[in-house]
Amino acid sequence: MVYQTPYVTPHILHKHYAQAFDAETSNLVGRDLEYFSQAGFDMDRIQIKRNAPVALLYEDAIRNEGAIISSSGALINFSGKKTGRSPKDKRIVYEETSKDEIWWGSVNIKMDEHTFEINRERAIDYLNTRDNVYVFDGFAGWDPKYRIKVRVICARAYHALFMNNMLIRPTEQELADFGEPDFIIYNAGQFPANRFTKGMSSATSVEINFKRMEMVILGTEYAGEMKKGVFSVMHYLQPVKFGQLSLHSSANVGIEKGDVTLFFGLSGTGKTTLSADPRRLLIGDDEHVWSDTGVFNIEGGCYAKCINLSAEKEPEIFNAIRYGSILENVVYNPVSRVPDYDDVSITENTRCAYPIDFIPNAQIPCNVEKQPSNIIMLTCDAFGVLPPVSKLSPQQAEYHFLAGYTSKTPGTEDGVLEPIPTFSTCYSAPFIVLHPGRYAEMLAERMSKNNVDCWLINTGWTGGKFGSGSRCPLKYTRRIVDAVHSGELAKAEYENFGVFNLQIPTALEGVPRELLNPRLAWKDSEAFEREVRKLGGMFRKAFALYEQDVSDKVRQAGPQV
Repeated sequence: MVYQTPYVTPHILHKHYAQAFDAETSNLVGRDLEYFSQAGFDMDRIQIKRNAPVALLYEDAIRNEGAIISSSGALINFSGKKTGRSPKDKRIVYEETSKDEIWWGSVNIKMDEHTFEINRERAIDYLNTRDNVYVFDGFAGWDPKYRIKVRVICARAYHALFMNNMLIRPTEQELADFGEPDFIIYNAGQFPANRFTKGMSSATSVEINFKRMEMVILGTEYAGEMKKGVFSVMHYLQPVKFGQLSLHSSANVGIEKGDVTLFFGLSGTGKTTLSADPRRLLIGDDEHVWSDTGVFNIEGGCYAKCINLSAEKEPEIFNAIRYGSILENVVYNPVSRVPDYDDVSITENTRCAYPIDFIPNAQIPCNVEKQPSNIIMLTCDAFGVLPPVSKLSPQQAEYHFLAGYTSKTPGTEDGVLEPIPTFSTCYSAPFIVLHPGRYAEMLAERMSKNNVDCWLINTGWTGGKFGSGSRCPLKYTRRIVDAVHSGELAKAEYENFGVFNLQIPTALEGVPRELLNPRLAWKDSEAFEREVRKLGGMFRKAFALYEQDVSDKVRQAGPQV
């Protein structure tokens, strides 16, 4: 079919020519059409745009949602009142197929099936009132053996483009053969939940039903909820259905040796920075599965923090912010449209979402058929007592994985002078679905089976705690990570670091001796002993939650105070 461009004045052409073909993106026939009708969509009223091209989503977001094109070509969008996740409003449906698997508690709060049905109906009713409904069909998981088909149904072009970037984009053939999805997200985030519905704590509700394999979003337009919804489902399905280990981690692979490293670490520990390495290819920056055959990324894109972003500090991320990328809640100069990454007046959680192939040294496809050689657990210890690198035994690895320690530096304005410890189990507490012990056990099993070395790396303070010591220079941390990859550290000589019972190297070329052993870096040895015992006590208190579920050997692997 040849499209003839009629000769008409440009503004008339612009207005009607492209829009006349908008419907081409929603040629739903046969089973697809039947699916949407059965789900309750009013197919006579709404126009469904399925896997719409990026340009069309740009146009709709600008025309209908107040989006702006930035000076580098990225689309700047705003998520409204909610600029971050709403963990207190997350619910998991309590039903017979999954109730015995879920780790119920403050992270996974129960919701009954009837309430889910009410909210699902409410979401579909809202979507039926929109002129445009966007559908994006894509995959989660790069390994075809373990991937799932995900369908996102939403009312904002911004959300459709976000999931186009974050899921794995299907080829035309894969889209034609897509069939029934394994998991569906109904995103009616512009519309509130009814607070009088049983079990609703606010006008926001983010809920997952594992029996129906569906997610419903009401009352929040923050796009990250969809990303984490897909991760929660993979965090459930991979161990339960496939017997594989899903992880909140980044991963890269050596260009020369093809050796794979997994990086664990909470926000602010340097996970993104350290896994971007010119000598290695990035498999992914956030969510992976360690399978029987290797390591693969769950996502098709990256969702990077933009606060204080600069071309000097993080060139790969900075340069990925171009046509096709989404900037979220970023302030821009209204004259030049240049984003101001230092401005946090909307939120500190400014973000950018872009396809992973926008990163020049990405490993595409993001799937390496090789078992990991090293695991790096990152922590930012503001108490200044943990060594910059220690080698962990398998039991210690399981212990520190369950503890998931880092610390937040105190804010100066509120008079808090002590660092605040954070323990986030499996380095992913907000997204954990099964009991943490299940993930930890699988990790320990895979480590011992494949002879994987595990390292605890502290990117935090040295020579004193926050306020008196200084942050470990990035060049030394990079030198340590290089020594892990070159095998130097595996051959080094070690000494014991008391209380935490860690093995620390006595020497490493290019890193000062006193940095390797925090005891030597502190001028006041009594103050050091006090702080190290204090942190040890905090670990023990936090670990009490898992003590009855782990072996005696793992219990003994923690600090002895």
